[in-house]
Amino acid sequence: MGKDLKGKELGKGIRQNQSGRYEARYVDRFGNRKSIYGTSKVEIRNKLQVALNENAEKETVKKRMTVKEWGDEWMRVYKIPVIRPNTKRHYIHILNMHIFPEIGTMYLDEVKQIHVKNLINMLDKKGYQWETQNKVRILILDMFNIAIENDYALKNPAKGVRLAKNKPNDRTVLTAEQQEDFFECSAGTFYNNLFIVAVNSGLRPGEICALDEKDLDFEKHTISVTKTLLYQKLDGDEGKEFHIGEPKTSSSVRIVPMNALCENALKKQIRLKNMLSLKYVKNNAFSKLLFVTKFNTPICSVTLNDAIKRIVDEINLQRDKTDLFPLFSAHTFRHTFATRCIEAGIQPKTVQKYLGHATLEMTMNLYVHITDGFKQEEMVKLETFLLQKPNMPVYAPSENGVQMGY
Repeated sequence: MGKDLKGKELGKGIRQNQSGRYEARYVDRFGNRKSIYGTSKVEIRNKLQVALNENAEKETVKKRMTVKEWGDEWMRVYKIPVIRPNTKRHYIHILNMHIFPEIGTMYLDEVKQIHVKNLINMLDKKGYQWETQNKVRILILDMFNIAIENDYALKNPAKGVRLAKNKPNDRTVLTAEQQEDFFECSAGTFYNNLFIVAVNSGLRPGEICALDEKDLDFEKHTISVTKTLLYQKLDGDEGKEFHIGEPKTSSSVRIVPMNALCENALKKQIRLKNMLSLKYVKNNAFSKLLFVTKFNTPICSVTLNDAIKRIVDEINLQRDKTDLFPLFSAHTFRHTFATRCIEAGIQPKTVQKYLGHATLEMTMNLYVHITDGFKQEEMVKLETFLLQKPNMPVYAPSENGVQMGY
């Protein structure tokens, strides 16, 4: 019970401030604490009663809808008008493949946090990657947020749900569509040549930033990887400094072939470097570095990651909040290169040599991330192959479950 300045009881949730002003507090239907103010006891009591009545009225859901009914309406009204066609197809796939089969028949007010958490856990057990799990969580979160605004639901069951695995920024891979979107926005930016070389060669960021012209052979269309650029404090340094060092391991010393996109970007970078060298003359150990900052100085990882963030932010300015482009580090280009190689049918042993790994196991376990879309495409290939073999046992659905046929 609150009191006024004379110590008299004012009623639950009401008090008088030192200024003489009256304040009433209550908790709304979303669990948020609200405050209202008045100049007299009568005014503040009336305002509080009105607020409580309005809050109580809104707690009554105007119509019971199932998750599928609302999901279809949510897509039609709120998503389809603002999202891209490819995103629309992706959302519909997520809804029909993962969300509707598990909670689609439940009413919105029946879905609890445990249902959403169980759904995420099930996806994790089935081997779906972090990106798929998180997209399911984001879509459910947005669906229920808008359902609450329309008085179809009272609470959001996805609020507070955490994924089983954290997403490390340097262990992700861009999908083919993300790669296309990124480079469409990156075109013409200062570090675009570097990004193109990275995603088409698989070189580590430090290996790219240590390149100079003599490492490039445009007749043989190859890049010689013999060194790396470090930015750290070594013995004798007063602070972090740039150093040219040996590659990460002995197997990292290698010859990497250039494809046409990589070669074109390298030639553009040579012209850019020549202009920078005339404008900002440098006579030191780093003066011949091909990839440099706008001031013809060595590049550190922070600079690259900041440049990536600016492009990602630009992409997201035109995107719906449920379709935001994920932030990633410069090392992601290496993972993306490896994954595109495998998806293109390049032998894993060859990819290992491109990346400079000592073992094939390291390449396959750490760097190759086969996307869900590619997995589905490959399964179609298997299905087509089996159907072309008359004596090969195949499995087809029946009314009673799964039956074997020949």
